[in-house]
Amino acid sequence: MTAPVFVVEHFRAGDGGRYVLDGPEGRHAVSVKRLRAGEDVILTDGAGSWAECVVTGTEGKDRLIVHMDSVAEESEQEPRITVVQALPKGDRGELAVETMTETGVDAIVPWAASRCITQWKGERGLKGLAKWRATAREAGKQSRRVRFPEVADAMTTRQVAALLAKADLAAVLHESGDEPLATAELPARGEIVLVIGPEGGVSPEELALFTEAGAQAYRLGRSVLRTSTAGTAAAALLLGRTGRWS
Repeated sequence: MTAPVFVVEHFRAGDGGRYVLDGPEGRHAVSVKRLRAGEDVILTDGAGSWAECVVTGTEGKDRLIVHMDSVAEESEQEPRITVVQALPKGDRGELAVETMTETGVDAIVPWAASRCITQWKGERGLKGLAKWRATAREAGKQSRRVRFPEVADAMTTRQVAALLAKADLAAVLHESGDEPLATAELPARGEIVLVIGPEGGVSPEELALFTEAGAQAYRLGRSVLRTSTAGTAAAALLLGRTGRWS
């Protein structure tokens, strides 16, 4: 198994490469993971910088002492894959973020579609966004990523249309699509933006606006997936076809 991942804010090691992981991450490493001297760990800032380290000891219940040699940088992969996710009800939003993060998407955009039952307004919206970002962080650690997906502020339909207009491939999963996503011509570089509608589907007005912005409707398969699983399935298909999983 690959080494466990912990998030740090900086990589400033002391003399001899000594680094102290403390706070919540240190507590998790010492008291939950029970790491001991000689074990490997990976430290990352979640934005591509990371370091392979070896545990040299612990202090108390929340300080992990490691030896750090050097910091590496993982470049962004191309094409970049952004999923616009309509707000699901209940905790299905966190499920969608978790599995899309594990799959390998680069960015997730919450979308307040017209047919969404859940609406992020005021304090509820701030809490919902915080949950999505925390989920992306934890899922990034769990899946041993060193570059976590960005979770943007929630967008309106017009803001999503503007995002689609700048994409190298703009795709909307919709039953009206004549072409399956599995045969779509994919760019080798740039950005793919994929829109996942709510349980009630993308409305005709929204689809028209997205089409006007340059998007095309695609089918994923014969079955209709829930909004919380469609993004993960579609992202897996795209990651495989673009060679990012090879």
